Amino acid sequence: MKPEQIAQFFATLQAANPNPQTELEFASVFELLAAVLLSAQATDIGVNKATRRLFAVANTPRKILDLSIDGLEQHIKTVGLFRSKAKHLMQTCQMLVDLHGGAVPRSREALEALPGVGRKTANVVLNVAFGEATMAVDTHLFRLGNRTGMAPGKTPLEVERMLLQRIPSEYLFDAHHWLILHGRYICQARKPLCWKCSVSGTCGFKLKTAAP
Repeated sequence: MKPEQIAQFFATLQAANPNPQTELEFASVFELLAAVLLSAQATDIGVNKATRRLFAVANTPRKILDLSIDGLEQHIKTVGLFRSKAKHLMQTCQMLVDLHGGAVPRSREALEALPGVGRKTANVVLNVAFGEATMAVDTHLFRLGNRTGMAPGKTPLEVERMLLQRIPSEYLFDAHHWLILHGRYICQARKPLCWKCSVSGTCGFKLKTAAP
């Protein structure tokens, strides 16, 4: 995709959805961190069902520690890989209490030092909670970066760096939300719904497949 195509791509998405939001439900920075940690290889709908139960009784690091690992597992057992996620969340809560006074740190280094928190999770927290223009490359962003030709790369980090370089600055803050939603509902993994896509006229995949 050429720079002017990328600019039009995001201008179109912005016009349709000026204020995109994560579909995870949260009421604090810690709830956001916990929800994103639980969301790996799970749907936002499934995570929201679990966190509604969890956050109603434990929505701070200290309260989750008070649940014990068995109690935490009972609240999130409907989420895939719940045992390993419960272990990581419990360890993260302990570190938040011991090292950060129960608060979620604002630096990438401190976030990525938390168990179960990788670069993607850190990017979500930095963007949504702390207002940084980061690019959280999940399966949707990785697919769109390569499929559209906007940011081809062999690894999530390569795609992330390319997206940050190529997306115009005025769209960077909201870009990963637009791409996640677009990948979730339109540019789906098995078959992109090009016939109902608002940005098909600027998408490198559609242009390539339409070429003689």
